[in-house]
Amino acid sequence: MTHTPHELAEEFPDRAARIRELKATNPHFARLMEEYHEVNRAVHRAETNVEPTDPRHETELRKRRARLKDELWRMLAA
Repeated sequence: MTHTPHELAEEFPDRAARIRELKATNPHFARLMEEYHEVNRAVHRAETNVEPTDPRHETELRKRRARLKDELWRMLAA
């Protein structure tokens, strides 16, 4: 497992312009994107033991990040 943060622009590099557009024009997308980044940072801190957490909580954070990423992808692909 890598401990590299999963930044949204790195996850979808071919959609960088669309990410910027939706962030600026769609409040729901912007809110989901901010939530994704908050959860993503929490996962990264847990993985690197900056803020250790129990394995179940870390798994829940990863699942939440995946759900947010899926929802953001649906909006990007629309």
